[in-house]
Formats: sequence, structure tokens, C-alpha cells
Amino acid sequence: MNMIGQDSLKTETTLSVEGRNYTYFALNAAAEKLGDISRLPRTLKILLENVLRFENGTSYTVEDAKALVAWTASAHSDRDVPFRPARILMQDFTGVPAVVDLAAMRDGIVKLGGDAARVNPLVPVDLVIDHSVMVDVSGRKDALERNVDIEFERNGERYEFLRWGQDAFDNFRVVPPGTGICHQVNLEYLAQAVWTATADGRTLAYPDTLFGTDSHTTMVNGMGVLGWGVGGIEAEAAMLGQPIAMLIPDVIGFKLTGTLREGITATDLVLTVTQMLRRKGVVGKFVEFYGAGLDQLPLADRATIANMAPEYGATCGFFPVDQITLDYMKLSGRDEHRIKLVEAYCKAQGLWRDDSELTFSDTLELDLSSVEPSLAGPKRPQDRVALSKAASAFATELTKSLGVPANDVGAKGEVAGRNFSITHGDVVIAAITSCTNTSNPSVLVAAGLVARKARALGLKPKPWVKTSLAPGSQVVTEYLDKSGLTADLDALGFETVGYGCTTCIGNSGPLDDAIAEAIEDNKLVAVSVLSGNRNFEGRVHPNVRANYLASPPLVVAYALLGTMTVDITTAPIGQDQNGNDVYLKDIWPTTREIADLVKSSLTREMFLDRYGDVFKGPKQWQAIEVEGESETYHWSGSSTYVKNPPYFEGMTMEPKPVTDITGARILALLGDSITTDHISPAGSFRATTPAGEYLAERQILPKDFNSYGSRRGNHEIMMRGTFANIRIRNEMLDNVEGGYTKHYPSGAQMPIYDAAMRYKAEGVPLVAIVGREYGTGSSRDWAAKGTMLLGIRAVIAESFERIHRSNLVGMGVLPLVFKNGMTRKTLELRGDETIDILGLDSLSPRMDIDMLIHRADGTTDKATLLCRVDTRDEVMYYENGGILQYVLRSMARAA
Repeated sequence: MNMIGQDSLKTETTLSVEGRNYTYFALNAAAEKLGDISRLPRTLKILLENVLRFENGTSYTVEDAKALVAWTASAHSDRDVPFRPARILMQDFTGVPAVVDLAAMRDGIVKLGGDAARVNPLVPVDLVIDHSVMVDVSGRKDALERNVDIEFERNGERYEFLRWGQDAFDNFRVVPPGTGICHQVNLEYLAQAVWTATADGRTLAYPDTLFGTDSHTTMVNGMGVLGWGVGGIEAEAAMLGQPIAMLIPDVIGFKLTGTLREGITATDLVLTVTQMLRRKGVVGKFVEFYGAGLDQLPLADRATIANMAPEYGATCGFFPVDQITLDYMKLSGRDEHRIKLVEAYCKAQGLWRDDSELTFSDTLELDLSSVEPSLAGPKRPQDRVALSKAASAFATELTKSLGVPANDVGAKGEVAGRNFSITHGDVVIAAITSCTNTSNPSVLVAAGLVARKARALGLKPKPWVKTSLAPGSQVVTEYLDKSGLTADLDALGFETVGYGCTTCIGNSGPLDDAIAEAIEDNKLVAVSVLSGNRNFEGRVHPNVRANYLASPPLVVAYALLGTMTVDITTAPIGQDQNGNDVYLKDIWPTTREIADLVKSSLTREMFLDRYGDVFKGPKQWQAIEVEGESETYHWSGSSTYVKNPPYFEGMTMEPKPVTDITGARILALLGDSITTDHISPAGSFRATTPAGEYLAERQILPKDFNSYGSRRGNHEIMMRGTFANIRIRNEMLDNVEGGYTKHYPSGAQMPIYDAAMRYKAEGVPLVAIVGREYGTGSSRDWAAKGTMLLGIRAVIAESFERIHRSNLVGMGVLPLVFKNGMTRKTLELRGDETIDILGLDSLSPRMDIDMLIHRADGTTDKATLLCRVDTRDEVMYYENGGILQYVLRSMARAA
């Protein structure tokens, strides 16, 4: 891969910083040839620089640069441009299957007559192992040690495979378990704001940009680094040197003014921003924050807002580089010269934050002083509710979206062997977790201060609450220790359980058996309160149906209160040693208390110490033995974690012609807001599921099943887990919850996997027909991989989430959208129809497609659909059967 192109516009120039010279591609030089860019949003300036640097007359052209410059004329474009990030970030749930794919591609290129070594990352790749630790043990001093031991016992095969990949692939580093959450490690250590590389004896300087295989990659946007989440398949193509085509996005300007009021947290702010932007409608768009309010937002607060871009639907939530950025880089231990380079480069390129007027596609504004204490739930992160109304809102949801009959709201369940009972709305999980908040010292210190004040008054969490603290990095432990807050959190049961995503990704671990039985036997709606970013159904814990996102200090407060059914702002949360009522206001810290403790406890030396040997890992990681050097992986037939996937089986140098889809059956008929958690769950699964039966046949005990997420290196497990979420509802069935469907023409009800395999044996293609916002949530490539492996040829939706649509194309599945107000409901689909999709032999971007619906009564209806294969490159990917097949053929031809 060439680091630079042919520079037709002659924009290459030199920047000198402290006597060191850097080659860069000057945006002002491009403006002299292409026109004024002073009002171009900074995010689009970064895309423009990418085009200038790689412009080669073929995949990158001067016309691409002109299209970006011309964007300001209407603040919109229908043109796509290529983009190649500086680096790739992965976490292990998505990183393991990506490395599996790379290993399989090495096998595939050898079969096509090519060189295995050609399948190698061409840009730097960092994989951070953070998604595997579970909260098996909590509320104990040895929780961290025990959970780490269990993590390595469970994941030995996966970690051995990653150690092989670390040695086998160039430009590939692994940050071992126990270090922190990938986005916090990125923010605190990996990100540089301005990237550098050597080419032809010159040192290039260019914006630090990245793709991440986790949707919350956007967190680093808070540091002025442009990046977003993509599926693993798209990341693999990018790391192999493929430019990824993207439509030039609309850019929404979000103006912040004022200052947060006393007692308001960054979590309250981000939940407010999320609700506003989700209502605005920013799916597939960039969001840039500007305004005087940024002067009042420390970088950690910016990162919190940027982190939840997937929840408000945007591709990114970008904050420009300014003095606050440089101050954070210094605090977090970045090289002093790098900091000076960042300032000089951003000012030279017009990327530095100033008061200049920019053109945006649309704008909205928030006065920070209007933000109020908030939660979000019980099912979606955009469903913000004021803290003072949380109890009444829960009461409404209990009989509405949570489906409890009105005469059953007082139901109770006795907890065997305990002297208490539980009821609807009791909080059974209180978890300080997730990259969104555990990267932010102010809210972590606030949680510690709430614990300190509560401890001093003799308060304790309710006995039915499982408590946990999973810091985003080891630096968090450093400043909690130095401030003395660790002892206070420990005293309330918030002992550190691990450094990773834990509860937010569904790794909440088991509830007490007696509590779980009381919930299930009495059909109670139990509650979790977590400082996370995702609260979709079935994600946090299979026994917990209502999930609320909250700030870390509120997590502690709800552990003390123990229920969502009373107003935490007015009701006593407990009694002190003398029997006096204690209220939330009595234990809530002031803004000054928090700021003073952060200032006295957080130092540059902590970052330098904790990241000084970041790739070494704990003793368990160092003890892993790796097989001898081999360009190709020696697949183990007995492994239940890592299998050679079938994507390249029977592949030839030339793809087969694309044909129409005829006689397809509907595998699933689904409603609105189906998330990637519904499509491909990450959490635990039972022995009675197809995945559980597969493992049981191989003598794996249920206690060793681990989770879907940890087994993403095994396509056999993941196929069986597709559409297997315990809360998903297939509208082909009446009042049935879980991953089931009806097979036609037999009419038999069965698990979706079993039906798909039966259709496959019968030679019948499949489609899924779904509602609005299909595929929201995590950038989960297995939601597309599993769909393809089940035999689904097309997904027909009212609308798609950005990443999932792209992933479907990347796996050779056709994304189609209803037009003119048509839906599965207006068409009165039942699931017993057969479907034809016509015109695929002449596919072009965003073309209209005809769908024929053959009904059981013999009638046929016709519908027009919009094909969401959006770009010329995506057409090529689809015609090749997927992006990896396209890349592999290209590599084999070049050999």
C-alpha cells in the first residue's frame, strides 16, 4: 500500500516543529486550486486531507476532492468518496473473529495460488482484550483475582489463538487482558491526535483517524480524533489496504452554551444530548460540537458525549482540537514534542478550534444550565427520563412496555433461605461499568464520595442487589486509591471485579440462585441500574427485564435504595446509625468537592507508570505457549472456540453471476428497533438452545459454555445464536418470545436455526422482513455473518442502522428498504408467503428493485423497494459475494 499518491494538486509541503521537518498535504494549498474551504466543517476537512494524501487518479481522484470542497454550496452531497484510516482498533469479541477471518484468508489465497504473507495488515492494528471478563465473583476482596483466573480458564483457546496472531501478522499488537476497556486505553494511550509515519525517507504528518470494531470507537472523537465503529469485515478490508467508500455525510452542528448546574453530571448531559439528537434524526450523519460551552467541558466530558454517538445514531460526535485537548494529552503522558506537533499541525490545517463560522447541514443548541438529573430506560438509551419522574415512569412502563397486568403489579416473590422478598421494580444489579463513564474521573470520584458519605452514615446496599465496579483502566484504580475512595466503595460492595466491559456488554455474571428463582417463578420485572451505554432487552442479564442507564454516583444511590418504584429524589434511601432518615441530598457531593479531589489525586505519573509496559500483561498471559512460527494457522478439529469459517470454501478466481432471488421463504418477520443484540446476542445461553445443544454434544458442561461473544471465533456457535435473543418476538408466531419461527409449508414451529437448516436442505432461499431502525446497537459483524450463514439472501426493512446495513452488504446479503410508506403491516404479511426479488442481474447503487409477494391464497402483489447497496464499490462487493471475497480475489490476481 502506498503511503502517498501522485499529488496532482501539488499540495505537499513541509511543517517544521522544534527543528524536525514533517511532510503534510496542505488544505490551504488545495483551496487555492479548488475554492474556499474556510466554512467546511472540520470533519470534512479531515476527509479532504485523506483524499489529497492518497490521490492516485484511480481509487482516489481530484474529483473526490472537488466534491468535498463543493459540499458547502448545499451542505449536502449524493457523492461517495474513499476513506482510509490511519489505524484500526479492535476489542476481542469482534477482534477474534476478524483474526479468524484473516487466518482463513491466508488459507484461501494459498488455494487460489497466491502467497499467504500477502494477507497482512498494512496499517497499524491494536486489539485490546476487554470484553471477556465476567462478574462471576463480586462483593469480595478477592473478586478481581478470582475473575481474572476464571477468565483465563474459560478463554485459553482464544488467547492462544491471539498470541499466534500477534506473532504471525505484522502491524498487529495485542493489549492483554486486565489492562482496561479498549476505548479508554485508546483515549489515554493509543491516540495521538496527529499521526506520523515514514515514507520514502520522509516523515509524514496527518490526522489521527481510525476504524474500530466496536461502535463506541467514537469516544476518541472527544480528543479531536476522527473515528467510528465499523463491522469486523469492513475493518479487515481497511487493514488490508482497501479504501472504504462512503457517502459524503451531512454534518449537524451542535452548539453548546452555558455551564452545568451544581450537582449535574456528565452522564446527565450525555443522556440529554442523546435524546435530542435521536429526536433530530442523525443516522448516518456526522455531528460536530461547537460554541462557548466547550470552554466549560473537560476532555473527559467531551469523550463521554462522543462515546454515545451510536446511541444518538450519528456516525461520529466530534470535538475539535483546542487547548483543553493539549492539556489532556500532557496529563495523560503523551510525548511533549507530539503535543507541540498537534498544535502546529491543527493550526496550519484549519483544524484548531476557533470562533470561525462553519456551514452545517442543520444545527441544534443546548444551554448546559438546562440539563437536569436523568436516567434512561427501561429498554433504550435514548429514552431519557428526569430523575424526579423515574419512579412514576417505571410504574407506567410496568403495565405498558413491560407487559405486567395491572392486577399483578403488587406481586412478590419470597427468596428461599433469606429473610426478605422481592417485587416488581427491585434493583438486583447495580454496576459501575462501561467505557462511557469509567473514563471520566469526575463521575468516578463522585461515586466514591457518595459511597464515603453513605458509609459514614452506616448505610448499606439492599441485600438483593449485586454490586460491582469495573474500572475502564488501571489509572482509575490509581486515583481512587490515592484519594482513599477505594476503601469506601469496597465497604459498600463495589469492589473492583475486573478491567473490562463486564455488565454493559452482558457479562454481568450470575445472580444469586435464590433471587433468580424468585424472579422467574413469580415472573417479576427485576431492574438493573448501570453506568453503561446500552440497555436493550436481554442484554444485561437474562433475568433482568428493565435496565436503566445512570451516572456512577446514582448507581451507588440506587444500590442503597434497592428499588425503582419510589422517587429517589424525595424518599429516604435508608436510615443512619441512629434511625434517622437519610436522603439523596445528604450524600450527594458538591461540584467543588469532586473537582478538588480529582485535582489532588490524578497525575501524569499515573499514566506513565500504568502504560509503561502495557503489552506485557499479567502472569497468566505471559505463561501462554504459542506454536512455532507458521504463516497459516493449524486449525484444531476439537476446538469449540476457533473454527475455520466456510466463507471461502469452493471459491474460484471469478465470481458467479448475480441472479434473482426466487421462491424465497420468510424466516423472520420482526418489528421496530431490532438491535444487533436481538440478531446476534453476546451474553450467556442455556443448554436447551441450539448453541447449548451443540456444545453438550461435544461434552462441554453448561458451566463452561461461556458467552456467545466469547465464542465468535466458532461459526457453528454463532449460526445457532443468530436471532436467538430470549426477548426477540417473531411476528409469524402468536405471543412467543425467543428465537423461534414457523417452517412452511409444514407449519411446524421450531428454533430459527433448525428451520434455516431445513430450508437449506430443501434448497429454499430465505429473506427477513423487518421494521424501522433495524440493526441499531453494537457494530456487530456477526449479526450480518450469522444472517448470511443461515441462508438469508435479503433483509427488507423500513430503515437500517448505518453500520449494520454496511455489514450486510459486506457479507453478500442484500439490504432493501420499503418505499412510499409501505411496510410489512400495510402489506399484511403473515410469514406464509413466498418472495421473488427481481432485477439483480443489473444492479446499480440505490436502484429500485421489484418484489413479488406470492400469497397462500394464490394471489400475487408487487412492491417497489429501494436497494441500499449505496456505492459503486459496494456493488462490486455484493457481486463477489462479500467484501472479503473481493479483497482476496484482488490479492490473488496481484500475486
